[in-house]
Amino acid sequence: MRVVVLGAGGLRKTEASIARAARRLGHECRLVNAVTWTRYAGPFAPRAIRYAVESYDPDFVVLTRHAILAGETELQGLLRGRRAAFWYFDLPLKPAVLALARLVGSLYVTSPGQVERYRAAGVAEVRFLPQGVDPARDRPARSSPPDFVCDASFVGSGQYPHRYAVLRAVGAACRLQIRGPGWEAAPTELAVAGGPVHGRRLRQVIRGAAISLGANATPEQDREPASASNRMWRILGCGGFYLGQHVPDIEAFAADGRHCAWYRSAEQAAELAVHYLAHPDERRCIAEAGRAHALEHHTYAHRLELLLAGRSYQLPHPPHTSV
Repeated sequence: MRVVVLGAGGLRKTEASIARAARRLGHECRLVNAVTWTRYAGPFAPRAIRYAVESYDPDFVVLTRHAILAGETELQGLLRGRRAAFWYFDLPLKPAVLALARLVGSLYVTSPGQVERYRAAGVAEVRFLPQGVDPARDRPARSSPPDFVCDASFVGSGQYPHRYAVLRAVGAACRLQIRGPGWEAAPTELAVAGGPVHGRRLRQVIRGAAISLGANATPEQDREPASASNRMWRILGCGGFYLGQHVPDIEAFAADGRHCAWYRSAEQAAELAVHYLAHPDERRCIAEAGRAHALEHHTYAHRLELLLAGRSYQLPHPPHTSV
């Protein structure tokens, strides 16, 4: 079929991964960058966005949150008579997100705990669909600069104090490097290396670290069942050893001690880091198995195939209810 992906643009954006997945599945696909149109076309952007979609005459439109920049009137017009779905990658239930979900009528969320919330808020169809690995982007780096070599690394935003406890514990147990934006106000004992981490640089950071750490941003995320950060998929795809925070039902994606490792407290994260640093062969086998598992079962092509068919990702058993 002919598919349009409507949202943000850029090679590093998830929308680009979705477009590549569509082509991998044999579909024709156009990525319409609503952000760039809005930046350069000003008040004419909504009409231009609609024309860019309609001129392609798609059978299916996949929207992300930036599609709202097209405006409600133009979105109603370009979606009329076409199959469409809105894929939302974050947790907060924001008014603009809810408005777009109601307009499209079909919403996919990346945590099953959010499904009933959106149904109760008036969205006609809500399904669960996690993010995944993009094989074209998420691949092991061939080498890593000496400055990136460390025991453990964390890549993420620093404006979330909820992350500090696990980072402090792991940093006290081994050589930790923290990278990403927003760490200016972080406690001085956190080992902030700083600097943006995108594309090739992210792959090099993952290769340089013996352990790639995951840490939730908010307490809400700790309680969300089967909720996997995109960080996890990037690390698995890039061949890194992932040590992440356990949440209910998360082993539906990756098994503890087989594809990655899960911790349940800051203290346990530090203990597991020490253990796996002392057992490099075990760590390497787990990382290799994790990447193979992700490529076999958890790519964006696997996800998009479900979305285009109007299906949810099926967990082995009903998910726990989030609080």
